[in-house]
Amino acid sequence: MRFSLRRHVTPEPAGVGGTVRVDARTKNLTKRLRPGDIAVINHRDIDQVSAEALVACRPAAVVNAAESISGRYPNLGPAILVDAGIPLIDRAGEGVMAAVSDGELAQVSDGDLVVGDTVVARGTLMTTASVQEALEDARAGLSTQMEAFAANTMEYLREERDLLLDGVGLPDIRTDMDGRPVLVVVRGYHYKEDIQILRPFIRDYKPVLIGVDGGADALVEAGMKPHMIVGDMDSVSDATLTSGAEVVVHAYRDGKAPGLVRVEELGVRDPVVFPATGTSEDIAMLLADDKGADLIVAVGTHATLVEFLDKGRAGMASTFLTRLRVGSKLVDAKGVSRLYRTTVPTWMLVVLVLSGFLALFVALASTPAGDTIFQLIGSRWDGFWSWLTGVFE
Repeated sequence: MRFSLRRHVTPEPAGVGGTVRVDARTKNLTKRLRPGDIAVINHRDIDQVSAEALVACRPAAVVNAAESISGRYPNLGPAILVDAGIPLIDRAGEGVMAAVSDGELAQVSDGDLVVGDTVVARGTLMTTASVQEALEDARAGLSTQMEAFAANTMEYLREERDLLLDGVGLPDIRTDMDGRPVLVVVRGYHYKEDIQILRPFIRDYKPVLIGVDGGADALVEAGMKPHMIVGDMDSVSDATLTSGAEVVVHAYRDGKAPGLVRVEELGVRDPVVFPATGTSEDIAMLLADDKGADLIVAVGTHATLVEFLDKGRAGMASTFLTRLRVGSKLVDAKGVSRLYRTTVPTWMLVVLVLSGFLALFVALASTPAGDTIFQLIGSRWDGFWSWLTGVFE
């Protein structure tokens, strides 16, 4: 632990300063983090999605109480922060979470977090070189994580085999998906870019829009209205929850659903409770598959092995098995964009533009007003040409 008790020092001129924002949960902190703030988090193995959310907020610095790279696997987040030019103080110690208050003014200098004249925490300033070294060490232990992932996959399969194989336990819902394409949006990897490239697909095919927690807000931000919201309701806004979409609350296997209390307090009509072991994006896909969707397009979800491990949760094995379950119906958003995008040759565009100008010319030439315009243009051209030849003579 690198946390130390407050002690007086002479402040150094080097470093960056800003308002401290403290939260042990990074995704909660990014909702109120503003450009120039100092983010104080307690996030072991910062993943890619969390790092990209932090970078989007443009903080002056990030102080992590935990290990940004623990060595369990080569997580992608720290490199994203460092490459974005955001100072990352690593292993500042859990005591920093209580040592600073939200809204305090502070300064980050080298590996120190300074409030006033006092060092309240001391960690290690991560650099590109130190991040790469830590990632190399983490890759050496990747086989251990692979074994744990495989073991967890078998455990999940034993617990949820009836749900995965036969759909036992899937709730009834109002949203009609039979024979329709479904778009499942998770606020994850490159979700904003994926939504943008899918706009032609959404416009033409009008799929059922399912937002997974914050993914519902992503749809609203893109100017769309979700038909269904799925999740534990910890990262979706009140306005989106009450927008009229059908709400499916993801509950624990024993039936406890903490998110249901919030939904009922907001007065959401007829929420559905779905107890399941996996992640919320999994149950969204399982619902779409069971209710007859002919295509499931995934936005921001986990697709590769690195992404599964990067989330750092044992439950990610459920996502792996769910993808096997929905099979040929599931298409990644970027795959759809590549299949759906049409390309028009440059020569065809040139011909189209020239044809338009030719049609305009013929239309103008056949009218008295057009004839007058052409005479005026010709007169101006003669004057310009006379002036130009006179200059050279």
